[in-house]
Amino acid sequence: MAHEQTAVAADSSVRHERQIVAFSLGSETYGVDIASVREIIPVPKIVSVPRAPDYVEGIINLRGRVIPVLDLRKHFGFERKKGDPNQRIVLVEAGQESVGVIVDAVSSVLRISDEQVEPAATVIVGAEIEYIQGIAKVDEDLVVLIDLTKIISDAEMRTLREVDLRASIVQ
Repeated sequence: MAHEQTAVAADSSVRHERQIVAFSLGSETYGVDIASVREIIPVPKIVSVPRAPDYVEGIINLRGRVIPVLDLRKHFGFERKKGDPNQRIVLVEAGQESVGVIVDAVSSVLRISDEQVEPAATVIVGAEIEYIQGIAKVDEDLVVLIDLTKIISDAEMRTLREVDLRASIVQ
């Protein structure tokens, strides 16, 4: 019995760390859990989709799969930015769907301990709280931890499915 209590005490002192992919939008740094990222790719040719919602940049053909691409700057209310060679598409799995989001640049993979993260509720109020997981303090910088799958809301996923993406590809 004493051995079990010692094991529990040792487990409670273990620091929990997570790995996040850090990226920039404008002058701010954001982070997303590495487990939700399928891959990061340079921005290829994006095919526009007629009558698609404003936040849909278009679609790409990635190894034979049609992937919708969203403009994350548009979601956050930033001005659109095109043609920057540092831009990347972060591919995430949102339910059964793969979706790409354009970011200004991917900077690094960071290891962040739970002690470095402040809960979002203490810092941010409003609808944005739903997709913000916390604010990480990394050295002198702050990294806003977000859940990309929550940014791509259920309503947006339904809209993406309704848009006939495959018919938009020019052969």
